[in-house]
Amino acid sequence: MTQHKRERAKQERAIRTREQLLRAAAEVFDVSGYAGASINRILDRAELTAGAMYFHFKSKEDLARAVILEQATDVHFPRTEPGLQQVLDMTGHLATEIRTNTLLRAGIRLAVDTTEEGLREFAIYDYWVDQFRSELVEAHARGELHPFVDVTAAARLVVASFTGTQIMSQAASNWADLPALIADLWHCLLPAFAPTEVIGRLTIPNDRNGATG
Repeated sequence: MTQHKRERAKQERAIRTREQLLRAAAEVFDVSGYAGASINRILDRAELTAGAMYFHFKSKEDLARAVILEQATDVHFPRTEPGLQQVLDMTGHLATEIRTNTLLRAGIRLAVDTTEEGLREFAIYDYWVDQFRSELVEAHARGELHPFVDVTAAARLVVASFTGTQIMSQAASNWADLPALIADLWHCLLPAFAPTEVIGRLTIPNDRNGATG
């Protein structure tokens, strides 16, 4: 094996090891939270040694921050109609995805755990704001928003509203009712975002009332 191939194989092993650690940590944090998780439990789940972990992450806190920042790795939004419909579909997809996507769920759980000083990582919120803002910019260009709507403020509101709603849903039903709650949320938010004629053309995902406006 040439030196180049050996280096490439080494890099590929390192990538796989990091991925194993990240996935195992997400599973443990998802069940136990940050305080209840231990390095030993994560290593047992990953079937790796402490040396392997400390090559990639210097501490449990460092590993938890990686789970927070990489929570969207497995999220693949279906592309529908650009603009406001895509915003609705993104939140609908997340409301369903959170129930089966361990990395997403663990990352969100850690991100909202403000009791841990070292885990206060706002960059992930900026990431989600940017995702929604880009679609709201498109919605503005398509004439779907009220002229007075500030797309950045609106994107922040979407992220904050989704975050708060999912926390309530977790406590009430372990996220079983989250899709319906997000649909209810949009019935309240849409009139502040868009004119009535635009709302009438939209479909709210998981709408238990079967209505769009």
